[in-house]
Parts: sequence; C-alpha cells; structure tokens
Amino acid sequence: MTDRDPATKAPLDVIAASLARERHRAGLSLAEVARRAGIAKSTLSQLESGTGNPSVETLWALGVALDVPFARLVDPPRGAVQVIRRGEGPAVASERADYVATLLASCPPNARRDLYLITVQPGAPRESDPHMPGVTEHVVLASGRALVGVAEDPVELAPGDYIAYPGDEPHVFRALDPDTMAVMASEHR
Repeated sequence: MTDRDPATKAPLDVIAASLARERHRAGLSLAEVARRAGIAKSTLSQLESGTGNPSVETLWALGVALDVPFARLVDPPRGAVQVIRRGEGPAVASERADYVATLLASCPPNARRDLYLITVQPGAPRESDPHMPGVTEHVVLASGRALVGVAEDPVELAPGDYIAYPGDEPHVFRALDPDTMAVMASEHR
C-alpha cells in the first residue's frame, strides 16, 4: 500500500480484529493461514497485532485462505442507515498498481454482495488472482476509460458501461485515462 494519502490507509484495528476472529472461527493456526495465503507467518502476526501495511493483494489472499469475503476483513460494524462521503470508508491500495478499493457496503447477513468504489490511475494494471469459487464481479464505469474483465480477454469500458465476469478466474482492471472511477459489486454464491 502506498502512503500518498491518509484516506487510503487501511483500517488496521478492524483488520487486526477481523483476521484474529476469522482465523479462530476456522480453527487455524497463524502458520496454516499464512501458508494458505502465500504470505510470511510474521506478516500475518503483524497484521493481527494491528501493525503492518496490508495491500489489496494480501487481504484478498487472506480472505481466500479463510474462506471469507474481502469485506469481512476491512469493514467495521455499521448502523442501519449508512452514508459514506467521498474520501471516507475503509480503503486499501494495491501494491502493484495505482488502484484503491474503498468498501462502500459489505455483505450483511443473508445477503451475498459487497460494494466498492474503485479509483485507478494509468500505469500498471491491477491483476487479480482468482477469488473464492462462485464469485462474480460487476463493474459500472463512472469516469475515464478502462480495460476490465477476465485477464485473457478484458473489455474496454467507457462511462456508464457495465461488465460482469467470473471473479474466481484471473482478472484485470487497467485504467486508460487519469482518475478513472468505477463502482464494483462482488457477488458471492
């Protein structure tokens, strides 16, 4: 994650509590979760203690290892009415691309979707490994232009365009214009 803007700081206290809660719920050791996620045990230990600097990639890998949606790791408890102003909300940046995912709404009980505001700059694409089986991502481009979708055949989107693709396959989001923004819904089956 980059340090360019305080608004893009991951909510470390929420992540720490969520990781510990979900690891204990699954009955897994630090070493086993780290192995499954492909990260160092010390990295997981730091994250559970509220330190470290998690990227989108690390948190997605941990979500897959724990079999929980990404949002469950970063979303603090909320009331019945939710308002998230631009620049607010739990935001996590990519370590490999100028890409920030801000959680807008996580999946409440008995629902199966999370909403994100995506902000991306041209340059390195955000290449995502497959998420949990059955995940579908839905993207509506708000501004700019981008190549979005399955990694081997992304589609160029303009403002107002929509795409749905399997999130359990390698996929990509690459901004073609500065300040590209989109809303993404991650649907879990």
